[in-house]
Parts: sequence; C-alpha cells; structure tokens
Amino acid sequence: MALYVLLTVSLYQKGSSESKSLTEEEEVDREPSPTRAGAPWPVRKGGWVVKLYQNSLSLAFFVLFGLSFVLHAIGGVQAHNEEQQLQGKADFMSLGEFLGSSEFWFQSFQNWQSEFLSVFSIVVLSIFLRQKGSPESKPVDAPHQETGN
Repeated sequence: MALYVLLTVSLYQKGSSESKSLTEEEEVDREPSPTRAGAPWPVRKGGWVVKLYQNSLSLAFFVLFGLSFVLHAIGGVQAHNEEQQLQGKADFMSLGEFLGSSEFWFQSFQNWQSEFLSVFSIVVLSIFLRQKGSPESKPVDAPHQETGN
C-alpha cells in the first residue's frame, strides 16, 4: 500500500479517474498553509514536523509492513519450533533459517487477511495522514473532517 500511495504521486494515466490531471495542478499539490481554518497541528507547527506529516501516509504503511513482516517471522519460527517439539523432533530453526524457508514465504503469500487489513488501513489512515501530491490523499493542510469531491 505504501508503494501504491507513492506511485500515485508520480505516475499518471490519461483518462483514469484515479490519476491526477496530466496538464493541471491539483489541490493535493498545493503548499500547506498554517493559516487555513482547521489545519491539522503538524501544519500549524511547520518545519520538519510538516515535512514528516506530508509523507506520513506512505511512512505509516512502510512501518506497518515492517512490523507485520517481523512479527510474522518471529511468530512463525516459534510456531514451527513448537510443532517440531510436539512431534518429538529436534529439528529447530533459527529466525534466519525460517526467513529463508519455503514455509515462511508460503505463509506470507497465502495471508489473505492482510488484503482486508490493507484496504481498511488506507481508508482509516487517509483520514488522519497525508501524502503530498497523491490523489489518494487530501491536501496536507486539509482538516481531518473534510471529505473529498
């Protein structure tokens, strides 16, 4: 989802309702104004805080991906080793070995629940976080309660 958000900033498709205009500036491209009514606090604060906030949507997705990847790896190796112990086998894997195993990657690609989490997270996070220049995001200085067109 992070790559989806980032790619919407730079890729355009003629005629697509999901793409920004090829010729005109869009509202999401404007510079944030701390004086706009209802502007979120990072916009009012300015400096590095607003710079971070301008990319907070994609950063949040990268962090969520990293956390879910690490937690899946840790939980998966523990489950594998517990199963081996219950079967009376001494074939335990380290975390590095588990990351290189087909079992880990099979589980990762079969995890359909993450699809629902991705859709849910882009809907909820795009209310509070922003990605400057992305048609999937509100303008950086838009109030949280503002909805799209």
